[in-house]
Amino acid sequence: MAGVDALIRHHMRSEVPVIPALADHLIAGSAKRLRPLLTVAAARLSDASDDSCLKLAAAVEFIHTATLLHDDVVDSSELRRGRVAAHLIWGAPSSVLVGDFLFARAFELMVDAGSMAALEILARASRVIAEGEVLQLTRAHDIHLTIDVYLEIIRAKTAELFAASAEAGAVSAGAEASRAQALRQYGQDLGLAFQLIDDALDYSSDSQTLGKNTGDDFREGKVTLPLLLAMAASGPSEQGFWDRTVDRREQVDGDLEHAVALMRSTGALAGTLAHARAYADSAKVALADFAPGGWRQALEDLADFAVARRS
Repeated sequence: MAGVDALIRHHMRSEVPVIPALADHLIAGSAKRLRPLLTVAAARLSDASDDSCLKLAAAVEFIHTATLLHDDVVDSSELRRGRVAAHLIWGAPSSVLVGDFLFARAFELMVDAGSMAALEILARASRVIAEGEVLQLTRAHDIHLTIDVYLEIIRAKTAELFAASAEAGAVSAGAEASRAQALRQYGQDLGLAFQLIDDALDYSSDSQTLGKNTGDDFREGKVTLPLLLAMAASGPSEQGFWDRTVDRREQVDGDLEHAVALMRSTGALAGTLAHARAYADSAKVALADFAPGGWRQALEDLADFAVARRS
């Protein structure tokens, strides 16, 4: 991971000062580097004989960071990774354009890694992520959203990059198709678990732990699984509350607290955690055909970590 960080730092350089400054503001705030770690671990589990996976891992982090920069502008987010969102410091145009710069750097790194198969996987993932974000935008504030459509959204906008990160690492190491597919399945299930926990934490954590303002999803009228489960389990007397606060986004002081209370009393938060745990368990099952060892154990531990992030 030190090698990955060195590549990230090197490829953030630019003669335009705002580019490395803005990129560093967001990238330096990431302590986990989960997606790059997934790429490296999948490659090592697949008996990688060189370090081309490090370039792919750095590319994955750039793709992820670029999507965050764009998302924060779309969502008007105030915090990201515990820091003031970049668009509030440098402005929305700079944030969007630096995101484009990072996408370009990502593709340079992918080409340099020398694996056309990995390049195809990550290029496709970039397209799927964009489609997921647009789908989410078009269904914003839709209290009639189904759980299946919600899962389709997070599978595209979040889980796809986890899946592609693992699959790209595997194919860059020359893994058999069945093993690359198993690692892709692992990554997708891990990504779903990770996003579900994020959705639950938005209603149960604090800003310091979460890295963004607690309740942002509720304030933005973003329909996530905790909200869907709470609305489904709420009585008729609460339907007007959800219509007002989510559908029409007419919120007043105390609404977030009331929403959290309903999520707890209806079991919506517990239900979301249970869904996350099921996906984490499924991710570990996907590793069944790999021999026991340090890298497999690391990936199993990562699945457990994804659902252990609670306050």
